[in-house]
Amino acid sequence: MKELEELRSIEAIERFIQDHTFSFVYVSRQDCSVCHAILPKLRELLEQFPRISLGHIQGEAVGEIASRYLIFTAPALLLFVEGKEHLREDRFVQFGALEKKLKNLMELFS
Repeated sequence: MKELEELRSIEAIERFIQDHTFSFVYVSRQDCSVCHAILPKLRELLEQFPRISLGHIQGEAVGEIASRYLIFTAPALLLFVEGKEHLREDRFVQFGALEKKLKNLMELFS
């Protein structure tokens, strides 16, 4: 399963995005059953993409994330390439479609 870096502050999130060419940020909430169900599937999917780094944020712990990145629901999945957001999914994720989008982006930036 894809390794996961816990991000506990807005500074840690921004550093994570800047430090990795491909940074995938997963925002969840403790009380969100959908969040808990999606994370293992996401980690499994991202095994196919070794260049993508995965960071996890508990939305309650980093309240600023909602306003900084315009996140209105959980889970929220954001992929940044060279510090710029290129993909956003939220709530009910279609993993087949997400996989295709990731493959296209990785080809584009290879």
